[in-house]
Amino acid sequence: MRRKDRELHGRENIEPILKACKVCRIAMIADGKPYVIPMNFGYEWDEAGLTLYFHSGLRGKKIDALRADPHVCFELDVEDGVTGEGDVACKYSYAFSSIVGEGSMRFAQDNEEKRRGFDVIMRHLTGRDGWTYSDAHLSVAEVFWVRADSFEASRKPQK
Repeated sequence: MRRKDRELHGRENIEPILKACKVCRIAMIADGKPYVIPMNFGYEWDEAGLTLYFHSGLRGKKIDALRADPHVCFELDVEDGVTGEGDVACKYSYAFSSIVGEGSMRFAQDNEEKRRGFDVIMRHLTGRDGWTYSDAHLSVAEVFWVRADSFEASRKPQK
C-alpha cells in the first residue's frame, strides 16, 4: 500500500468495515476478460483467517467463470462523504474506508455446507440466526466462499 498513513491494522480497526458493508465486489476472469460483480455476503474471521461467503443460482457467467478459475479479488467499502470547502475543485476529495484482497473460491459440496454458508450470510445481513432451508431450495442454489489469502484495509478520513 502506497499511502501508509491510511493503512489500517488490527481486527478492531478492520472489522467495523466488514460489519458496515452489505455488498462485496468480486473480480474474476470470465471469457478471458475481467469481470466484477457486486454480491451480498457474510463473513467469519477466526484464528484461520478471514472467510467471505456468497450465494448464487446454479448457472450463469459468474458460476462458469469461478468453475474455470477460482482465483478472485474482492473489494468492500464504506462511503464517508465529500470532504473540502471553498471554490477550488482540487481542494475536494472523498472520505472512505475499504478492504481489498484476494483468494480462491470453494463451492459447497453438500447441503450441510450450503446451510452453514447461508447461515453466515443471513447472520451478517439480518443480525439473527435460526434460519431453515429446505433441500428443494438448496438444490437450486450454489454457496461458495473465499478464504482471503491476503487483504489490506485503508481509511481516508474526513478532514
